[in-house]
Amino acid sequence: MPHRPAQPAPPLEDLAHSHTKPVHWFATASAMAAVVAAAGLVQPSAGAASASAANGPRAAAPDARALTYPLDCKGAPQAVTDTAQGDLDGDGSPETVAAVRCDAGSGTPPHAIYVITQDTAGPNGAARPRVVATLLDTARRQTATDLTVRDGIVTARLLGYSSPEVPRYSPDIKQLAKWRWSDGKFRQELTDSAARRV
Repeated sequence: MPHRPAQPAPPLEDLAHSHTKPVHWFATASAMAAVVAAAGLVQPSAGAASASAANGPRAAAPDARALTYPLDCKGAPQAVTDTAQGDLDGDGSPETVAAVRCDAGSGTPPHAIYVITQDTAGPNGAARPRVVATLLDTARRQTATDLTVRDGIVTARLLGYSSPEVPRYSPDIKQLAKWRWSDGKFRQELTDSAARRV
């Protein structure tokens, strides 16, 4: 069988033009595997692509606090607790990675980690931020700290619980996780051989 050359991964900006409903995001987040995070791919329209080319590369990373996340907080506000910026897909434009959780006022609600890109133009011609991938879902019941982006790799320290009996304010499991954009999706790399007790 002849060898077929590998296709390059699409840039993250191509993901920003999907027009999904909130229910789609919840279904996607709940079905997401622990080791691979991805978002549905929808190519931009020819007009949007032309506008992107005309405007040139974006210089500013998206504002993580300028949008609502696909996170059900049962009426409580959402809180962005940490952000990091960097070019994750090598297209010359920075993305923003945000650690977000519900602002419940007590306890330690679990985090979600989202990747945000900047739409080239919104309805009124202005750029706007959009979530394009979920790296960590709240269903994993983990707290994210020390969020960084370096050399196209997202890194976060994840704190969790060894059993339901462990108090939510005192996580006893610590794990260092890294995500890298590869072959059109984010792949998680666990740098520890196993989750460690703290």
